[in-house]
Amino acid sequence: MSDRVASLAGTLLVAAPGLLDSNFHRTVVLLLEHGPDGSVGVVLNRPTEEPVSSHLPGWDLYVASPPVVFVGGPVLNDVAVGVGERGLGDDEWLPALGSIGTIDLGSDPSDVPNLGRVRVFSGYSGWEGSQLELELAIASWFVVSAEEADVFTDEPEGLWRRVLKRQPNRLALFANFPEDLRSN
Repeated sequence: MSDRVASLAGTLLVAAPGLLDSNFHRTVVLLLEHGPDGSVGVVLNRPTEEPVSSHLPGWDLYVASPPVVFVGGPVLNDVAVGVGERGLGDDEWLPALGSIGTIDLGSDPSDVPNLGRVRVFSGYSGWEGSQLELELAIASWFVVSAEEADVFTDEPEGLWRRVLKRQPNRLALFANFPEDLRSN
């Protein structure tokens, strides 16, 4: 494999129905970083019942509905990862998707210029070196375009199906794939 990897940052990884790993079964991952050294993303459709206000007072004013912590992935679940939107034009802001990128939750939200909606994740999803490329080669994931609304959906439980349904080709058929083939 080449040292040069076309970046997939800002796209979605949608778990193929055959991906049965409990960490990723029917998940939708927003890739925040992707390159030869690895990839980092957050799972967009795994809300918890923990209110953000219980953990990060002040940030709850900016949190998109539902205002709970999401499980971002199996890596470092004791670390909070913030993903939010900011107005463009800030030289220090490096968004991954449109106006969306990582937010420093250690700062005071009033100190973040042009802050919009925020989503808080417990942990993240990560892949070393060419690990993600190998998972893509064995068809564990579908790579699709992301929409900013995906990140802040107020119905995260239905995101997997909605993202697949909007695909322009046969990929959309997977949206109807039964949860359990025995019930088909």
